[in-house]
Amino acid sequence: MKAEHKRMPQEDDESEINLLKKELEVSLQRIDTLEKENQELKQEVSRLKAQISTLKAYNNERKTVLWKKLQNSLDSNYTDASQHKLSAFINVSEQVPGTEKSSTRTSFPESTAEKPAKVPTPPPRPNSVTPTLPNKVKGNKALPSPAPAPPPFPSKSLAGSRAVRRVPEVIELYRSLTRRDAAHKENTTNPKGTPAVASTKNMIGEIENRSKYLSAIKSDVERQGEFIKFPIKELESAAFRDISDVEAFVKWLDGELSSLVDERAVLKHFTQWPERKADALREAACTYRDLKSLESEVTHFVDNPKEPLTPALRRIQALQDRLEQSIDNIERPRESTSKRYRDLQIPWEWMLDTGLIGQPTKRTNLQRNYRHKHSSILSVIQIDETKFIEARQKIHGKDN
Repeated sequence: MKAEHKRMPQEDDESEINLLKKELEVSLQRIDTLEKENQELKQEVSRLKAQISTLKAYNNERKTVLWKKLQNSLDSNYTDASQHKLSAFINVSEQVPGTEKSSTRTSFPESTAEKPAKVPTPPPRPNSVTPTLPNKVKGNKALPSPAPAPPPFPSKSLAGSRAVRRVPEVIELYRSLTRRDAAHKENTTNPKGTPAVASTKNMIGEIENRSKYLSAIKSDVERQGEFIKFPIKELESAAFRDISDVEAFVKWLDGELSSLVDERAVLKHFTQWPERKADALREAACTYRDLKSLESEVTHFVDNPKEPLTPALRRIQALQDRLEQSIDNIERPRESTSKRYRDLQIPWEWMLDTGLIGQPTKRTNLQRNYRHKHSSILSVIQIDETKFIEARQKIHGKDN
């Protein structure tokens, strides 16, 4: 009986140990899966951060292009208005006959009509890109005004605007709605007041129809259709072997589309516009351009021997951190980005370790300067340490 009692607790302990082992195995498997998911989420976050940084750089570049375009339109409107006032003043002062007056008055619209219409220019043709549609380009040039320029905007409405043109219309809409709400409250309190003329829906529609921004977009959609077809065909048939060709092509594309009032708002009306490929080309060109500029900055880094040691080391470390950060932003999502570039026939070999990123020459200058500064620090520390040891020995010798 005693032996049986001893066996029973042992069996219970073994079963409990087996259960604990199974639970431990399940928990370990769960931990492994959670670690894998955590690693995947970290990679996804890094990829999204890199994409955000590239999109921010592209957004800043597009803002500068839009600002230059706005300044050019303001300058052209100002010169046209001054020429028109000057011609009218000359006509009045000379008091010429009616026929001469009519001829001089029609000179201003004739001068504006003589301005060349926007005609698509072919992109730069590298050896890696096959020529597409040369006959159609000539045919477009022969057509009478295939893509006329959008109507000029009045200078008064744009002289004070420092942002996108849609902001004044939004403010106007907000003010009109607030005025109508105030008038509606007054009518409800005062029964003798006049009723509202139109509903909010009609008012919004009227404001949209009167909006110069929306009318300019509609004008571009209607009048620049033939002009936009050419960049669409070039984008669809574009295939590159060198990333520098992509940079030149993106520069040409931005120059062609800069004549539009709002690129995104106009191109969304064209369903055949390859937005995914255009964004990928711009992303690749922007990343390559930033990396090349940083590489040139590193290779042309000059160490000033008269500069204090601490600021020089900080400057070297800051440049080294920028270089490593930019390379990390490319290396983290490199697998997915290279696959996307391959599908869209965009060069991706420069992202590999054997390409532009893996060139060892771009870090040697910084490392050499850093080693030089570091060795000078060590020499100073060693000198101070020897002086300290000698002084301490002298003190101990005097005490003895």
